[in-house]
Amino acid sequence: MDSEYAKHEMDAMNAYEKKGYTRRFRYEAGTLVDLETHKGYTPQEITIVKEIRYEGMSDPEDLSILYIIETNDAIKGTFLMAYGPSADTETGAFFTAIPDENYHRE
Repeated sequence: MDSEYAKHEMDAMNAYEKKGYTRRFRYEAGTLVDLETHKGYTPQEITIVKEIRYEGMSDPEDLSILYIIETNDAIKGTFLMAYGPSADTETGAFFTAIPDENYHRE
């Protein structure tokens, strides 16, 4: 399955995991935290390799963005963020603070 056209977030996450993007992250107090090592990363230490937007199939307001991430110390992983009505504004602000030059495309 081509992750570009994955119908569900988990399908794309699984496809990218096979490409080496195995880490998961969470947003915490101004940093993106690697769930395995508990190391926090600032927006300047994150590169967005790909951004995939999803609309809920049963509820169009169920919106999310899957970020495919690489860190400045070569960690590869994913982060799933809600956007739209259910978005967390602090998490959204973190991704907005990532420098434009840190957004790349596959």
